[in-house]
Amino acid sequence: MKVEGLAAIVTGGASGLGGATAEHLAKLGAKVTIFDLNAEMGEAHAAKIGGRFAKVDVTDDTGVANAIEEAEAVNGKARILVNCAGIGPPQKVIDREGNPIPLGDFARIVNINLIGSFNVLSKFAARIYDAEPVGEERGVIISTASVAAYEGQIGQAAYSASKGGVVGMTIPIARELARYGIRVMTIAPGLFLTPLMESFTKEVQDALGAQVPFPSRLGHPAEYAQMVESIIANPMLNGETIRLDGAIRMSPK
Repeated sequence: MKVEGLAAIVTGGASGLGGATAEHLAKLGAKVTIFDLNAEMGEAHAAKIGGRFAKVDVTDDTGVANAIEEAEAVNGKARILVNCAGIGPPQKVIDREGNPIPLGDFARIVNINLIGSFNVLSKFAARIYDAEPVGEERGVIISTASVAAYEGQIGQAAYSASKGGVVGMTIPIARELARYGIRVMTIAPGLFLTPLMESFTKEVQDALGAQVPFPSRLGHPAEYAQMVESIIANPMLNGETIRLDGAIRMSPK
C-alpha cells in the first residue's frame, strides 16, 4: 500500500512516537488527522505538518466514533491507523508501608493503553470493512506495545499488563479482519527519546542508552515512524508484533 493520497489517523499524534509518525506520513503525502487530548500541542503539530487535529479521548466510545466520521468527511475514509496514545506512570503493587496500589490507578493505565487501542481500531475497521480496496487491501492498523510486554520492570505491572494485552490481541484481530483485507500489526519499541525521556538529564539518557546492545543509544522517534512506513508498504506483514529495541532485554529494575 502506498501512503501518498491516503487518509491516516494517528492517536497520540501531538508528540513523541505519534508526533513523529504523523509528521512522517504527512511528508509521504498522507492526509493526516491527529487524535490527542492535548489540544495546544495537537493543533500546533497539525498546523506544522499540514494535517488536522481532533481532541479525542481514546476511551470515549461515542467520541472516537464521531471523530473518525468527522475526519472521513474531510479526508475520505482513513486507510491507515496508528495507535500511539498511551500512558505509563510507574507504580508498585504495594508501597513501603504495605498498602496496595489503588485499583483505579491500575485500571486507568489498562483502560487507556489497551481498551483505548481496541476502541479506536474496532471503530476504524467498522468504517472500512466494505470500502473499495486499495490494491489488494482495504487498510492497515498498527498499534504500539512495548518491550515491557515481555520484560516488565518493577513498578510496571499495569503498564506491562496493558502492553501485553495489545500484543495478545494482535493475531486474533488480524485473523478476523483478514477476510476484509485489513492488516493488523503491532510495534514494541524499546527505549526511545520520547518527551518522558527528554525530561531526564543528559547523564540519565546516556546511561539508559548504554544499556542497548546496538546501537547503544536511545531510539529516535523518526525510527519508529520509519517502521510504520515499512509495515504499510509490505502486505505480507500481518498479525505480528515487531520488537524495535536494539536487542535490549530489560533488567528487573
